Order: sequence, then C-alpha cells, then structure tokens
Amino acid sequence: MFLLGDIGNTDVKFFLVNKSFKIIKKITLKTNLLSNNYLSLKLNFLIKHKNKINKVLFSSVVPNAFIIINFFLKKKLKIKSVLEVKKIDLKKLVHIKVNRKQVGSDRIANAIAMIDNKKNYIIIDFGTATTFDVVVKNTYLGGVIAPGVELSLKNLTSRASLIPSIDLSKISNVIGTTTSNAVKSGFYWGYLGLIDNIINLIKKQTHKSFKVILTGGLSYLFKNKIKINSVIKKDLTVYGLIKILKNL
Repeated sequence: MFLLGDIGNTDVKFFLVNKSFKIIKKITLKTNLLSNNYLSLKLNFLIKHKNKINKVLFSSVVPNAFIIINFFLKKKLKIKSVLEVKKIDLKKLVHIKVNRKQVGSDRIANAIAMIDNKKNYIIIDFGTATTFDVVVKNTYLGGVIAPGVELSLKNLTSRASLIPSIDLSKISNVIGTTTSNAVKSGFYWGYLGLIDNIINLIKKQTHKSFKVILTGGLSYLFKNKIKINSVIKKDLTVYGLIKILKNL
C-alpha cells in the first residue's frame, strides 16, 4: 500500500493507493490549518494501515506544510522516508528544459501524468494560480502562471466594499445589469479570453499542435467554451505521482 499527497497553497490532498495502484481513499485538508493535532484528528484512519504502507510520495509547493506533514508521518505512523517529487531523479520519465527549482512539484507531476512520447499537451490547472504547462512528447518546455480565478475573485470582493461575495458561474451575457453579473461576466469571459489567447500564443511560439488538458476545481466552467477541444482530468497530480511511484 502507498500514501500519496499533493500539498497546495489552499488544500492538501491525501491518497491511499493499493498495490494495484488504485486509489482506495482520498481526503482533503486545508493547508492553513495544518498542525500535529489537526493531522491526528483527520488522518486517524491511517493508523490501522501504518504497517502496510510501503512508500510515501508527495508533491509540495508549500515547504512549511511539507515539514509539518513529514514530522507527523514519521512520528505518528513511524514512516522512515517521505519522498518529495523534486528530490527524485525523474530523467527516465521527463526531460525538463527549465531549472526544476523554478517549477512546482505539482506541475512536474501533472506533466509526467500526461507524457506518452507521442503527443503534445498544454495542461491548464485551475488552482490557487492558473497555470499552463507545455509538454512536447517527453519534454517539459516550461509554462505560464496567471492569477488564480477564485483567489482573484476573493481579493476583489474583500477589497471593494460595494461588491458582494460571489460564487462564479457561467453567464450568457457579456454586459451585466447588476453588480454581481458584471463581476461574473468580467471573470468568466475575461478568463476565457486569457485562456484562448495564451493557448494561441503557445502554438504560435512552438509551431506545434496540442491537446489541451484541464484540471482543478473550476475546469468544468471553461471546458465547453474554450475554442480548442479540451479534456478534464480530475486529480491529475496524483496520477503523475502514481506514474513516478511505478518507476521508483
């Protein structure tokens, strides 16, 4: 049995995976709440599996959160080694053409999840940031980081006293007749424009065609409106971790 984790700025996702590399349990925690007591409460189910867990692998973009989790797993579950994506030799899986210190572990895992040595991919992850990662066959070329949709929306509504809290949703009209609809329009149509434009610029720079993969919480909002066909891959990062695990 294996324990995999994706430590992001907003959430930490834990996945318990069996020897057939099937996910048997998933739990999501808030990154800003991490503490030894919080982990003890939320991950109590792992206690009965602690003698069955052979390997532990994480992707992390929050070093302090990884330290807390690492300490908890070693103390509470007696895990001897907690691996992190950037500490692993990944040359057999991906050729990274940029300084890997400058690329988040989650983005590397996403790229590895999709690599098949035949096709080219643009992977768009709607997380705390909106990231675009460019994969050409087995090579990670780099990417684009734009402000996250939800984070930008929360920042706007928290700073503008006359703009209410808004749950983003699809909107048909561009011109809003209420403050709420005007904001929804700006974010929905604005991000669609951003996504289409960045995809076109990537294609223009590389002179290649791509399959577009969407992942992250708001993927469903944009899938059917992006000008290029796209596919949603839920929990893409963990499938990249599984691929790495198979090659350890």
